Amino acid sequence: MVDKRLAYQETFDCVQCGYCLPACPTYQTMNKETHSPRGRINLVKMAAEGKISYDDLKEPIDMCLGCRACETACPTNVQYGSILESAKEVLRIETKRSKREQFIESALFEKLLPHSSMLAIAKFGLLSYQRLPLQFAARKTGILNVVLPKGMAAFESIIPKAERSKEKKAYEEDALPGTVKVAYFLGCLMDTMFSTINDQAIQLLRKAGVHVTVVKDQSCCGALQSHGGDLKTARQLAKKNIEAFESGSFDYIVSSIGGCGAMLVEYDHLLKDEPAWKERAERFSKKHADISMVLAQSNLTYNHHVHHTAVYQPSCHMTHVQKNVDAPLELIAKVPGLNYVPMDKQDLCCGSAGIYNIVNYEASMDILDYKMPAVVSAKPDLIITTNPGCHLQMKMGVEREGMSHQIQVKHLVEVIAESCL
Repeated sequence: MVDKRLAYQETFDCVQCGYCLPACPTYQTMNKETHSPRGRINLVKMAAEGKISYDDLKEPIDMCLGCRACETACPTNVQYGSILESAKEVLRIETKRSKREQFIESALFEKLLPHSSMLAIAKFGLLSYQRLPLQFAARKTGILNVVLPKGMAAFESIIPKAERSKEKKAYEEDALPGTVKVAYFLGCLMDTMFSTINDQAIQLLRKAGVHVTVVKDQSCCGALQSHGGDLKTARQLAKKNIEAFESGSFDYIVSSIGGCGAMLVEYDHLLKDEPAWKERAERFSKKHADISMVLAQSNLTYNHHVHHTAVYQPSCHMTHVQKNVDAPLELIAKVPGLNYVPMDKQDLCCGSAGIYNIVNYEASMDILDYKMPAVVSAKPDLIITTNPGCHLQMKMGVEREGMSHQIQVKHLVEVIAESCL
């Protein structure tokens, strides 16, 4: 009896050709067939057929970043994302999770991310921690290494300074006849830890003649829940967002977050089996556009030179799921004074992958260390990112290379804002 909860039929599209192997970061760093896309696909097939246990499947699936680079490389259009998604959901039901996994999932997925009130408390806590003597005391005593998982403790030193968010409103007074109308998606962690980037994104859209609305009652996109196999919660969040963004008529739903954007464009896939939501999800997904796509088509005026030698770290999910490759590079090329240098391994995942760098810290650092020599050899003084997870991971890479005083890490929005605002 085949386990139909797994995407069994989809596994037959894989012809085991191996084109995915050079694109897979875990295969490159671990050099094990079970940690390659084709190896994982074969394991999912065998698990569905009852030839191996779910416990045998767990480690290879857990160690997958879900970067989806294998889909771009695949000549037979294997839907690896669907296969991985089904495996994660089944494993969440059928196997035991460690106390660390349970803690992180409960704290982040259920109690924090879906609730704006809890995010506001978390932001206030972060502000207080950074501005009072608490941060100094925590670092001096080393207590963070005791109370936090290793990954969380390591990233504490590179978390950006939290800022109070500016009031975000619809800006109705700026609307002009024929103006493009967009609804801006804030993102839960983005607006908690990188709120100034959201503020700058809204200012850039306004300057480009776009009418911006920040929709009330929007929520977490559900990406981290989906990556953790909790599709039930992910679907609930998707429905909440669809309802919220149906409150107005918009040309685009815009975000500045590669990972969240990938989730938003796949709401139609997430809700494909629910007749009451299928068409609504399809309309929502078709309207999403990364901010780089909107700004690249605008007539922004670049007033200031930005004197940096820069490399670009693409978001895997923006590249392989949103299929947005050219727009960020078009914007980078427009910035006066910016010397853009293509780098080797540019499309290789940095190892962030949601909370992968927390739950699989050592594996994540191996992937990061595999990538960083290509970054350093380009001799940049700036790394441009398009996703908060990649942003923090690249800051960690710079820190590990001992180059934090030589190389800055900035979101694309920050670089464009430096030239245009």
